[in-house]
Amino acid sequence: MERVTFTNSRNGTLVGNLYPSLTQTMIIMCHGFISDKSSRGRFDRLSQTFAAHGYGVLAFDFSGCGESHDDRLTLAKLVDDLRSAIRFVKANGYAKIALYGHSLGGRVCLEAFSPQDISTIVMTGPGTGPIRYNWNEHFSETQWRQLRECGYLTVSSNSTVRKNMTIDKQMLLDFEQFSQETLLKRITCPVLIMHGDGGWEEPLLADITRQGMKWLTADSQLVIVEGADHSFMDHLHVVERLAVEWFSQYFPVEDVKSL
Repeated sequence: MERVTFTNSRNGTLVGNLYPSLTQTMIIMCHGFISDKSSRGRFDRLSQTFAAHGYGVLAFDFSGCGESHDDRLTLAKLVDDLRSAIRFVKANGYAKIALYGHSLGGRVCLEAFSPQDISTIVMTGPGTGPIRYNWNEHFSETQWRQLRECGYLTVSSNSTVRKNMTIDKQMLLDFEQFSQETLLKRITCPVLIMHGDGGWEEPLLADITRQGMKWLTADSQLVIVEGADHSFMDHLHVVERLAVEWFSQYFPVEDVKSL
């Protein structure tokens, strides 16, 4: 594994863990909300597994997250970051690219999709359609006051390498103000979506995804992982198996890359 840096269109520095490969195939990993490239160890494990099957893998910190440059979180910025990661791996000889996204990272994968770049997408717990969270359960009155006065709020990070993160008011709106039909109709590659049936969040997200499957390609698939909550932490062995099987079918390891 190599620590790499590259820049986004705003000239901010993004930091990633690159598992290099001699093949042309690269899987880019997109972490969830207020997380980082390790994703509580999930992405470390999955990256090593995918690399062991011959894939190049890049797990990186979105701007404002982990080791990457400070920035306010908005969906548009995260999408730009992913597109910058795609340009980075293509410049390094990886002609075939797949995306893996967890939670908000899955939404970012869908938003950043382009048919000329992406062969397939695998996601766990994504928000594939609008969802309205009760943010009052997550943020204090002090944070709400900061949001009203400053247009952003500061939260403690789930990352081990960053203390605080800054959430722009637009980010909270980005979860609910979009069209599922418009988003999913753009996706022309096969997509594997995994949801759990545990906790309160996953059943809700799964129902939203069920409503949108008709807009994805016929070979796309929704799988419910029994007992898994939104973290999937206790079911990573299932996620691992399903993802490897999917990539083996829809994203086979390609020939040695040319530089």
